[in-house]
Amino acid sequence: MFAEERQKQILQYINEHARASVAELTSVFHVSEATIRRDLKELEEAGLLRRTHGGALANQSVGFEPTFSEKTVQHADEKKRIAAKAMEWVGEGDTVLLDSGTTTYQMVPFLASFRALTVVTNSYRILQELEQAESLELVSTGGIVRKGTQSLVGPIAEQVLEMVKVDKVFLGTNALDLEAGLTTPNLYEAQMKKAMIRAASQVILLCDSSKIGNTSFAKVAAISEVDVWITDEQAPAEVVKQVRDSGVEVILV
Repeated sequence: MFAEERQKQILQYINEHARASVAELTSVFHVSEATIRRDLKELEEAGLLRRTHGGALANQSVGFEPTFSEKTVQHADEKKRIAAKAMEWVGEGDTVLLDSGTTTYQMVPFLASFRALTVVTNSYRILQELEQAESLELVSTGGIVRKGTQSLVGPIAEQVLEMVKVDKVFLGTNALDLEAGLTTPNLYEAQMKKAMIRAASQVILLCDSSKIGNTSFAKVAAISEVDVWITDEQAPAEVVKQVRDSGVEVILV
């Protein structure tokens, strides 16, 4: 099979399955991993798909949502810097609410060192990581388990959030656009984030620059509903200026 024909079939396969690993494509098309990686590189350069750690994703539609594992390796350095900076807003004795995103997950190693802190979260991954930190009080929202994102959502979780008030919420988002605001692919996730915003005295958005200019399916909030936005230095200057002009404090790391 010629490379062009193989790449066409690889693209069709990934579009049908939304994602595929290198090992999976190697098995399906009976070629080496090196050949598959070269094909994926050329397809990405042509703007036809997005490569990930160990595979590739179909170009995103507004309803597309990567798994937690896939998001963890995307822009990992930026997420770690953003999470480290976010810790400046956490103090002993605080009650903080953590969204289930992969950037908020990077806050876990810092949180474990606190002597007195209440952590409310809808992320069962964060709950598992912090359960051995005896000095922390952990509160789970409960709810419907979304295995792909490792989050807890739905009416039960939303009702728990209606019962509490927290000092700060550290919020994630799949997409940020000046007009569309904060959006996410899933309606349940959007409703949870809305409830988180209502429960918090201060809203701190953790969102790296790769999400800027994108729009997803379900509206969460206008950017003006955020108090602080922590992002990386690759954020477009014009976007940063407009967000600051709306009254949001923007921190670049």
